Amino acid sequence: MTNRIKNALLAVSALTAVGIATEASAGGFALREQSSYYQGMSFAGYGTTGPSISSIFWNPATITGAPDGLTFEAHNTLLMPTAKMDGTFTSSGVALPPFGIVLPNSSAPSGDIANDAYIPASYTAYKVTDQVFFGVAINAPFGLSTKPNDNWAGQFYSRSSKAASLNVTPMIGYKFNEMLSFAFGLQIQQFAVSLKTGVPNVPGFPTAALEGDDIGFGVTAGVTLKPIAGTEIGLGYRSGVAHQLGGTVSSPSGIAPITANLITPDMVNLSVKQRVTDAFRVLGTVEWTNWSRLKTPRAVMPNGTVAKALPFNYSDGWYFSIGGEYDFNEDLTLRAGIGYELSPIDTDIRSTRLPDNDRLWLSAGASYQVMDNLAMDFGYTYIRTADTRVNIGPGHQDYVPALGTYSSNVDANVNIVSASLRYTWGGPVERPELDPIRKY
Repeated sequence: MTNRIKNALLAVSALTAVGIATEASAGGFALREQSSYYQGMSFAGYGTTGPSISSIFWNPATITGAPDGLTFEAHNTLLMPTAKMDGTFTSSGVALPPFGIVLPNSSAPSGDIANDAYIPASYTAYKVTDQVFFGVAINAPFGLSTKPNDNWAGQFYSRSSKAASLNVTPMIGYKFNEMLSFAFGLQIQQFAVSLKTGVPNVPGFPTAALEGDDIGFGVTAGVTLKPIAGTEIGLGYRSGVAHQLGGTVSSPSGIAPITANLITPDMVNLSVKQRVTDAFRVLGTVEWTNWSRLKTPRAVMPNGTVAKALPFNYSDGWYFSIGGEYDFNEDLTLRAGIGYELSPIDTDIRSTRLPDNDRLWLSAGASYQVMDNLAMDFGYTYIRTADTRVNIGPGHQDYVPALGTYSSNVDANVNIVSASLRYTWGGPVERPELDPIRKY
């Protein structure tokens, strides 16, 4: 085995707990914040048609609700998470070669490990005929990052984590009649990841890093059904995207190339919208995310040697939300919603990189019609995470006996603010009372 491979294997072995960025605002490392409009209802009804075409992210068939002409929307979200771990690392007492280092016990706090993030999204739709619609969505569906204090108690299980994605999704929709529409789209996804950890067997505990990126492809599809006046049902699907991440692993002893196969989860969502009065509507969403398909990717050296297994082993995730919106007058619409998320991560696999848990969503928002062709949306959400604990010890997939154990409570919550502009060329932005789909 060459020195380069030996050095790279040493570097990978230092990455004792590999995961993706924590404190994303949906289960796992997903980002649900793709619409200021639906942010205000905790994303209830996001797969049905409405004044905003941002629903095409979850259900491309809703593009058939776009008004005449060319519609463009720019959505801007500021994600402000907080997550702290003030736990204890208990050393194994083992002398680590080659320097005979015995790791010290530590209760150094993590500080706020969650970084604020700006999440942009944009949507374009063009009504070609009364039946045919074209559109493009540009989104960041996965990502966020964490960075605890460098020398915190859990540094040998993680230091910093970063993951970022960019999706461009062209799509075409077809409206059979006033009751039934469907659409299909192609996902083009760029995904990058950077994972760092402290090297426990080198004086000064320097950093080892694993980095990689790739471009992959997937699909999206959906259908909308309006069985009776005032009722709409939307069913949407986003496929997973397979990536072969190409990158490097580096440590004080060297740097070498690696590859790792990773597939993002696919998602199915069912949304319902019901008109109660001419001014009031109730909406709901059920979302299933196939996180269990991630399993345990492997980082592979150029000679085919498996350098490190990357255990995810998530369960599937579920999200439920209900909300409502009220047309206060012809220019102002108010909305609110509540959601609950069942995390794909539990105590048995919860890591210092991803201390995720079940979440409660509370949201409020509004839309204002500035002029016939221009509207604005605003949304706010507070997310409270259930009581959470990380216990890395015997039986945990990240546990390394030669290092020691880490145990901590996690204090986490998220504040989200979002705003968007919607503009239409060739036809006015549809006011709620003139919406051609809802007929009121």
